[in-house]
Amino acid sequence: MRPSWTNTALPIMLLAAAGCDAAEDAAAEGPADEGQGQLVWADEFDGGVIDRTRWAFDIDCWGGGNDERQCYTNSERNASIEDGRLIITALNEPTEGPALPSHMITTANSPVATMTKPFSSARLVTRGKAAWKYGKIEVRAKLPQGQGTWPAIWMLPEDNVYGGWARSGEIDILEAVNLGVECDNDCEDGGENTILGTLHFGGAWPENDLASTEFSYPPILDGEFHTFGIVWSEGRFTWTVDGEPYSTRTAEEWFTTESSAPNAPFDQRFYLILNLAIGGRLPEGRALGGVSEEGFPKRMEVDWVRVWQCGEDVATGKACVRDGD
Repeated sequence: MRPSWTNTALPIMLLAAAGCDAAEDAAAEGPADEGQGQLVWADEFDGGVIDRTRWAFDIDCWGGGNDERQCYTNSERNASIEDGRLIITALNEPTEGPALPSHMITTANSPVATMTKPFSSARLVTRGKAAWKYGKIEVRAKLPQGQGTWPAIWMLPEDNVYGGWARSGEIDILEAVNLGVECDNDCEDGGENTILGTLHFGGAWPENDLASTEFSYPPILDGEFHTFGIVWSEGRFTWTVDGEPYSTRTAEEWFTTESSAPNAPFDQRFYLILNLAIGGRLPEGRALGGVSEEGFPKRMEVDWVRVWQCGEDVATGKACVRDGD
């Protein structure tokens, strides 16, 4: 029998007692990935409220360094549980909040400054609760459409071992912008349907670098749920959609200016992020340009999040990589 993504040793790197409880619940009760063992962490969103032992909120109007137009809040109007699904809702409403994210406030000239943006939304993170080094991560989600929408499923380093962005890396499991938008130039037939899988690395801005794959996937416009994932082992990432791989990157393609270690910066623990941005340089620079105010509110719906790790090969995760991953 081949090794599998399993919970044998629970190598999950959980960061708090509550997170350990969440992992134990997932391992004991969470659904198995057929032929690959049990989950080490999961959220099926089957409670009445967002589980704060698993998720925290980023609250700021900074714009992510990308000129995004939303304030992120912890309001139930922007993030809630509905019929067993996490609903992240972007609203077209002026919203005031902290001008900077929490990690930038301590060094800011005006740490109490606020900002107003024309939209509100939510960004949920497992930072301080759960982080992983190697494994298989999948998220089943339904994505919003429209000019200026930017849903994302991604990861940032728990500890910034190699320094600030992008020296310690960023893993983008899924990004999509302007889904469904039709335009005269550079749009896919039937509407924008591209998904992106990306690694960010290198030096501090502006010496950062990236490796990105853009994949046309027309089924994403069917209004149904789809499963987005990565299989991450030592020196290798494979991106998947609905269980099928569409991109692979290896360590020869990334680096950090702060270390000569062969797999750095992607040899450390990363936490998970789910968010729905509105506007920003990426969506506003494509398709029709800018942000359309039509069709609000916009909803990103998440059915479940599941994480596997390879109990037979905790150190590298390589033994659990299947043919084609």
